[in-house]
Amino acid sequence: MHEELIAAGERLRAAGEKPYLIPGGGSNPIGALGYVVSAQEIVAHANEHGLHIDHVVHATGSTGTQAGLLVGLQGSNSHIPVLGISVRAAKEKQEHSVRQLAARTWDLLGIRGSFPEDSVVVNSDYVGEGYGVPTDGMIEAVHLLARHEGILLDPVYTGKGFAGLVDLVRNRHFRKGQNIVFLHTGGAAGLFAYRSLLAPRAAL
Repeated sequence: MHEELIAAGERLRAAGEKPYLIPGGGSNPIGALGYVVSAQEIVAHANEHGLHIDHVVHATGSTGTQAGLLVGLQGSNSHIPVLGISVRAAKEKQEHSVRQLAARTWDLLGIRGSFPEDSVVVNSDYVGEGYGVPTDGMIEAVHLLARHEGILLDPVYTGKGFAGLVDLVRNRHFRKGQNIVFLHTGGAAGLFAYRSLLAPRAAL
Protein backbone atom coordinates (compact mmCIF):
# COMPACT_ATOMS: atom_id res chain seq x y z
CA MET A 1 0.00 0.00 0.00
CA HIS A 2 2.83 2.42 0.85
CA GLU A 3 4.48 1.83 -2.52
CA GLU A 4 1.18 2.49 -4.29
CA LEU A 5 0.78 5.73 -2.34
CA ILE A 6 4.24 6.92 -3.37
CA ALA A 7 3.62 5.97 -6.99
CA ALA A 8 0.31 7.84 -7.03
CA GLY A 9 2.02 10.91 -5.60
CA GLU A 10 4.70 10.79 -8.29
CA ARG A 11 2.08 10.55 -11.03
CA LEU A 12 0.24 13.57 -9.66
CA ARG A 13 3.43 15.61 -9.38
CA ALA A 14 4.34 14.71 -12.95
CA ALA A 15 0.94 16.06 -13.97
CA GLY A 16 1.67 19.36 -12.24
CA GLU A 17 -0.36 18.70 -9.10
CA LYS A 18 0.79 19.16 -5.49
CA PRO A 19 -0.41 16.10 -3.55
CA TYR A 20 -0.08 15.80 0.21
CA LEU A 21 0.48 12.13 1.01
CA ILE A 22 -1.00 10.81 4.24
CA PRO A 23 0.38 7.38 5.20
CA GLY A 24 -1.61 4.66 6.93
CA GLY A 25 -2.63 5.76 10.40
CA GLY A 26 -1.45 9.28 9.65
CA SER A 27 1.92 8.06 10.88
CA ASN A 28 4.36 10.69 9.69
CA PRO A 29 6.13 13.39 11.73
CA ILE A 30 3.19 15.79 11.40
CA GLY A 31 0.71 13.10 12.47
CA ALA A 32 2.89 12.04 15.41
CA LEU A 33 2.71 15.55 16.85
CA GLY A 34 -0.75 14.76 18.19
CA TYR A 35 0.74 12.20 20.56
CA VAL A 36 3.61 14.52 21.46
CA VAL A 37 0.91 16.78 22.87
CA SER A 38 -0.82 13.76 24.42
CA ALA A 39 2.37 12.90 26.30
CA GLN A 40 2.57 16.45 27.61
CA GLU A 41 -1.05 16.26 28.76
CA ILE A 42 -0.39 13.00 30.60
CA VAL A 43 2.53 14.56 32.46
CA ALA A 44 0.56 17.73 33.23
CA HIS A 45 -2.39 15.77 34.67
CA ALA A 46 -0.06 13.55 36.70
CA ASN A 47 1.68 16.59 38.17
CA GLU A 48 -1.64 18.29 38.89
CA HIS A 49 -2.87 15.29 40.87
CA GLY A 50 0.44 14.34 42.46
CA LEU A 51 0.54 11.01 40.63
CA HIS A 52 3.82 9.27 39.90
CA ILE A 53 3.56 7.26 36.67
CA ASP A 54 5.84 4.24 36.40
CA HIS A 55 4.88 3.05 32.90
CA VAL A 56 2.68 3.97 29.95
CA VAL A 57 1.30 1.01 27.98
CA HIS A 58 -0.57 1.19 24.67
CA ALA A 59 -1.27 -0.67 21.44
CA THR A 60 1.25 0.03 18.67
CA GLY A 61 0.49 -0.48 14.98
CA SER A 62 1.45 2.10 12.38
CA THR A 63 3.94 3.59 14.91
CA GLY A 64 2.60 7.16 15.17
CA THR A 65 1.24 6.77 18.69
CA GLN A 66 4.39 5.32 20.21
CA ALA A 67 6.75 7.64 18.32
CA GLY A 68 4.79 10.71 19.39
CA LEU A 69 4.53 9.62 23.02
CA LEU A 70 8.24 8.93 23.25
CA VAL A 71 9.25 12.21 21.64
CA GLY A 72 6.85 14.10 23.91
CA LEU A 73 8.14 12.43 27.06
CA GLN A 74 11.84 12.27 26.23
CA GLY A 75 11.88 15.74 24.71
CA SER A 76 10.45 17.26 27.89
CA ASN A 77 12.83 15.31 30.15
CA SER A 78 10.04 13.13 31.50
CA HIS A 79 11.55 9.71 31.09
CA ILE A 80 8.47 7.61 31.82
CA PRO A 81 8.98 4.20 30.15
CA VAL A 82 6.60 3.49 27.27
CA LEU A 83 5.69 -0.07 26.32
CA GLY A 84 4.03 -0.65 22.98
CA ILE A 85 2.00 -3.85 22.62
CA SER A 86 2.27 -4.67 18.92
CA VAL A 87 -0.91 -5.52 17.03
CA ARG A 88 0.77 -6.58 13.79
CA ALA A 89 4.56 -6.60 13.40
CA ALA A 90 7.30 -8.60 15.11
CA LYS A 91 9.22 -6.89 17.91
CA GLU A 92 12.39 -6.08 15.94
CA LYS A 93 10.54 -4.73 12.89
CA GLN A 94 8.14 -2.65 14.97
CA GLU A 95 10.89 -1.17 17.12
CA HIS A 96 12.88 -0.24 14.01
CA SER A 97 9.86 1.51 12.48
CA VAL A 98 9.10 3.41 15.71
CA ARG A 99 12.72 4.56 16.00
CA GLN A 100 12.71 5.88 12.46
CA LEU A 101 9.51 7.89 12.88
CA ALA A 102 10.48 9.12 16.35
CA ALA A 103 13.83 10.39 15.06
CA ARG A 104 12.14 12.27 12.21
CA THR A 105 9.58 13.77 14.60
CA TRP A 106 12.37 14.76 17.01
CA ASP A 107 14.18 16.55 14.18
CA LEU A 108 10.98 18.27 13.02
CA LEU A 109 10.59 19.79 16.47
CA GLY A 110 14.22 20.90 16.56
CA ILE A 111 14.94 19.24 19.90
CA ARG A 112 18.59 19.31 20.89
CA GLY A 113 20.66 16.16 20.61
CA SER A 114 19.46 12.87 19.17
CA PHE A 115 16.38 10.83 19.91
CA PRO A 116 17.29 8.13 22.50
CA GLU A 117 16.71 4.99 20.46
CA ASP A 118 16.98 2.69 23.48
CA SER A 119 13.72 4.17 24.81
CA VAL A 120 11.75 2.23 22.17
CA VAL A 121 10.36 -0.99 23.67
CA VAL A 122 7.81 -3.23 21.95
CA ASN A 123 6.24 -6.52 23.00
CA SER A 124 4.85 -8.57 20.11
CA ASP A 125 3.70 -11.61 22.11
CA TYR A 126 0.01 -10.73 21.75
CA VAL A 127 -0.37 -10.29 17.98
CA GLY A 128 -1.75 -13.81 17.59
CA GLU A 129 -2.23 -14.99 14.02
CA GLY A 130 -2.07 -11.49 12.60
CA TYR A 131 -3.47 -7.98 12.35
CA GLY A 132 -7.19 -7.88 13.06
CA VAL A 133 -7.33 -11.60 13.81
CA PRO A 134 -9.04 -12.18 17.18
CA THR A 135 -7.27 -13.86 20.08
CA ASP A 136 -8.69 -15.40 23.24
CA GLY A 137 -6.80 -12.81 25.28
CA MET A 138 -8.35 -9.96 23.32
CA ILE A 139 -11.86 -11.33 23.79
CA GLU A 140 -11.30 -11.70 27.53
CA ALA A 141 -9.86 -8.18 27.77
CA VAL A 142 -12.81 -6.60 25.93
CA HIS A 143 -15.31 -8.36 28.20
CA LEU A 144 -13.26 -7.68 31.35
CA LEU A 145 -13.07 -3.91 30.93
CA ALA A 146 -16.64 -3.58 29.69
CA ARG A 147 -18.06 -5.49 32.67
CA HIS A 148 -15.93 -3.95 35.40
CA GLU A 149 -15.43 -0.37 34.19
CA GLY A 150 -17.99 0.22 31.43
CA ILE A 151 -15.15 1.05 29.02
CA LEU A 152 -15.24 -0.31 25.48
CA LEU A 153 -12.06 -1.57 23.84
CA ASP A 154 -11.79 -2.33 20.14
CA PRO A 155 -10.85 -5.79 18.82
CA VAL A 156 -7.91 -4.72 16.64
CA TYR A 157 -5.89 -2.27 18.73
CA THR A 158 -6.86 -1.52 22.32
CA GLY A 159 -8.27 -5.01 22.89
CA LYS A 160 -4.95 -6.66 22.12
CA GLY A 161 -3.04 -3.92 23.90
CA PHE A 162 -5.06 -4.35 27.10
CA ALA A 163 -4.83 -8.14 26.77
CA GLY A 164 -1.07 -7.73 26.82
CA LEU A 165 -1.22 -5.51 29.89
CA VAL A 166 -3.48 -7.95 31.76
CA ASP A 167 -1.17 -10.86 31.00
CA LEU A 168 1.93 -8.92 32.01
CA VAL A 169 0.31 -7.93 35.32
CA ARG A 170 -0.70 -11.53 35.99
CA ASN A 171 2.86 -12.66 35.33
CA ARG A 172 4.28 -9.95 37.62
CA HIS A 173 6.11 -8.05 34.90
CA PHE A 174 5.39 -4.89 36.89
CA ARG A 175 6.17 -4.48 40.57
CA LYS A 176 3.36 -4.38 43.09
CA GLY A 177 2.21 -0.84 43.74
CA GLN A 178 3.45 0.62 40.46
CA ASN A 179 1.18 3.05 38.63
CA ILE A 180 0.54 1.96 35.06
CA VAL A 181 -1.26 4.21 32.58
CA PHE A 182 -3.00 2.39 29.74
CA LEU A 183 -3.58 4.76 26.85
CA HIS A 184 -6.94 4.08 25.20
CA THR A 185 -6.65 5.22 21.58
CA GLY A 186 -10.32 4.77 20.68
CA GLY A 187 -11.78 2.60 17.93
CA ALA A 188 -14.82 1.23 19.76
CA ALA A 189 -16.78 1.34 16.49
CA GLY A 190 -14.69 -1.65 15.42
CA LEU A 191 -16.71 -3.78 17.83
CA PHE A 192 -19.57 -3.91 15.32
CA ALA A 193 -17.44 -5.84 12.83
CA TYR A 194 -16.85 -8.53 15.47
CA ARG A 195 -20.35 -8.60 16.92
CA SER A 196 -20.93 -12.33 16.39
CA LEU A 197 -17.70 -13.10 18.21
CA LEU A 198 -18.05 -10.72 21.13
CA ALA A 199 -21.78 -10.48 21.82
CA PRO A 200 -22.92 -12.50 24.85
CA ARG A 201 -24.65 -15.69 23.79
CA ALA A 202 -28.22 -16.21 24.93
CA ALA A 203 -28.71 -19.00 27.44
CA LEU A 204 -30.03 -22.20 25.89
